[in-house]
Amino acid sequence: MLKDIFSKPKKKKYATIPSETAKHDVPEGIMTKCPNCKKIMYTKELSKNLKVCFHCQHHHSMNSRERLNSFLDPHTFEELDGNMISENPLGFPDYVEKLEKDRKKTGINEAVVTGTGEVEGMKVSVAVMDSTFRMGSMGSVVGEKITRAIEKADELSVPFIIFTASGGARMQEGVLSLMQMAKTSVALKRFSDNGGLIISIMTHPTTGGVSASFASLGDYNLAEPGALIGFAGRRIIEQTIREELPEDFQTSEFLLKHGQLDAVVPRPELKEKVANILSIHQGGDFEW
Repeated sequence: MLKDIFSKPKKKKYATIPSETAKHDVPEGIMTKCPNCKKIMYTKELSKNLKVCFHCQHHHSMNSRERLNSFLDPHTFEELDGNMISENPLGFPDYVEKLEKDRKKTGINEAVVTGTGEVEGMKVSVAVMDSTFRMGSMGSVVGEKITRAIEKADELSVPFIIFTASGGARMQEGVLSLMQMAKTSVALKRFSDNGGLIISIMTHPTTGGVSASFASLGDYNLAEPGALIGFAGRRIIEQTIREELPEDFQTSEFLLKHGQLDAVVPRPELKEKVANILSIHQGGDFEW
């Protein structure tokens, strides 16, 4: 009897599912884990919520097409210069192959998509940077497309809106990339002198030469919550000044607190807020 009581129980047999079958049962990409709160959500539901986490309001990154679809009125977008592609002016090794790989992966030809469209019935010229293409880096074509979008706004006498998301200048194009800072800034100055309205909306991340040029030259400088915005990296700055920086340094909220932004606007409210700004500049009522 005692032997029966203290003997190890026999293990129950469970049915096992072959790993290949399990993979097919749960399709890849059906769930998304929030990098901030670690909660898991259905990807489709997250997309319906403009890719803002239901639990912690973390703003997941958007590509250019998602951004345009969520911001502009349906069926109003007309793309400009969509076939413009970069060459390899400095003969940088493997650069052409990397560009082609990104074109196939993203379905776009460069790290910015430009065109015209409408926001609550008001026409605008828009440029949307895309961090899925070469980390949104600023090369010659990116600078040229943004400049042409600014000139289109001037031609049509409509506001210019830009969404920035970039790792900075594109190293494979060297000084030609850095020259885009001056070119786009001059285009914005001419447009502003002609009475044009510029709205810059900084998203995560907006860094390097992009943050030091056209991203910061709006009549209204807005940003999404929690976005990384800055020129040099945190570690470089700390080593230079030999001081530890605040935890929220180079975030949207930090920049707002120190007067470098006009507002931090959650994504679900962004279209309405921008429409209000456009309305007041057309002589309408303004509500924030």
